[in-house]
Amino acid sequence: MLNYAKIKSKEQLFLDMTSLTPAEFEKLLLSFEKAWNNYQENQVSKDHTQRKRKEGGGRKGAIKKVEDKLLFILVYFKIYPLQVVQGQLFGMSQPQANYWIGALSPVLQKALAHEKQLPSRSPQNLDEVLSKYDTLNLQVDGTERRRQRPKDKTKQKEFYSGKKKAHTYKNNAITNATARKVAYLSKTVSGKTHDKKLCDQEDLAFPLNALLEKDTGYQGYEPKRVITFQPKKKPKNNELSEMEKFINRTYSSARIVVEHVFAGVKRCRIVKDIYRNLREGYEDLVMEIACGLHNFRQEFRHPVETINLLTLIEIDYFR
Repeated sequence: MLNYAKIKSKEQLFLDMTSLTPAEFEKLLLSFEKAWNNYQENQVSKDHTQRKRKEGGGRKGAIKKVEDKLLFILVYFKIYPLQVVQGQLFGMSQPQANYWIGALSPVLQKALAHEKQLPSRSPQNLDEVLSKYDTLNLQVDGTERRRQRPKDKTKQKEFYSGKKKAHTYKNNAITNATARKVAYLSKTVSGKTHDKKLCDQEDLAFPLNALLEKDTGYQGYEPKRVITFQPKKKPKNNELSEMEKFINRTYSSARIVVEHVFAGVKRCRIVKDIYRNLREGYEDLVMEIACGLHNFRQEFRHPVETINLLTLIEIDYFR
């Protein structure tokens, strides 16, 4: 049976199975344990009036240690095996694996929230969130995830993406190009929804004079108080000039950061492979957690060094 004690010394295997190094795991474990204790307290308070046995009675769970619980849910997000395979890895049945996936996913979300690594989900408070970053160099883009083909014909049309030629979910994300983090994640919608339409629906509030880089999918999207940059579209029955092509290549070189961020988010195969879970609302939760895990890794591995210009001026003055 797979557990933390068996693989914590095998760094490459640990990274391949969880997307985290053992040191990152230990850091996240502190917040996860607090979130798990809060979850248990809430469960006890809910069941208090209906309880028929003393606390601690009944069957014991297959995953007893907190570190093994965190390992369980990270392995599921990173590898995204069938639930019957997940159960075999951790010595339990498929129904038990399904139960633990449902129970531990919100706990992981709370742990990442405690670490302040989750993206904002509130369009109205976006300006406050973005203002906390050292720079306002922002990039907006959409990302799609394949899902199983719905059986209902109406839903088939709703979720079919002509761009991907598949049934998909879509999210818009705003990333900070300097921190390389997902600062904001939109609600999860069907793949048929246009990127610009989703931005218009959410009515995002940006900080004053923020720099927003966007692609041609956001043609016509000009939010207030923002300086926008966008490649020029090729005119119908005409060609771009060499200067316009050069400028477009420059924009593409700068915008590659957001693609690298999405690649980091999709290290979790649960948001890369064909999504097949039936739990209501879970498709949105897993995307938020995957973004939080990317932000957590980025914070741990590539901290952004900030420079206090006033301090440098004072040092130079008194030197």
